[in-house]
Amino acid sequence: MARVFVITGPSGVGKGTLIRTLRERHPELGLSVSATTRDPRPGEEDGVDYHFLSDADFAARVDAGDFVEHAGYSGRRYGTLRSELERRLDSGEPIVLEIELQGARQVRETMPEALQIFIEPPSFEALHSRLVGRGTDAPEAIARRLEVAREEVQAKDEFAHRVVNDRLDDAVEELVSIVRGALGD
Repeated sequence: MARVFVITGPSGVGKGTLIRTLRERHPELGLSVSATTRDPRPGEEDGVDYHFLSDADFAARVDAGDFVEHAGYSGRRYGTLRSELERRLDSGEPIVLEIELQGARQVRETMPEALQIFIEPPSFEALHSRLVGRGTDAPEAIARRLEVAREEVQAKDEFAHRVVNDRLDDAVEELVSIVRGALGD
């Protein structure tokens, strides 16, 4: 049975929404709180949404081996703290990691037993609309995210499980089915 679920896909594809709905249906699933060097968005709390670190703190923790995975994305750094993951796994809690492609590849190397799921956009036009609709990024940042997304989508075949997030209800059902199967439900 899988105990670690890695969910990845391009920025704006709806990973957060899918994971929230998955966890509503499977409340036993914990969500790993990632560390990042980006600034908090309105309403985000340190230690709840992310562990917000300075560039220097992040680099020091990388050097100390504190991360299971870490990656750069759109000029910022993200990572999963080893202590966060081990604490939850030691308590028997299955855990979801919402991470970028670079991090998913690192986890695949260090934790091959983790179940990896790639979330795909139905189209790049839909992804562009979602990123613009969030209202959190400048046009230049959206252009960078779309450029990265094109590269990320090319990696979809690396994943045993893929979910196209076109219609939310269908994508949720597919994701729930994959996780239930892995949990032995």
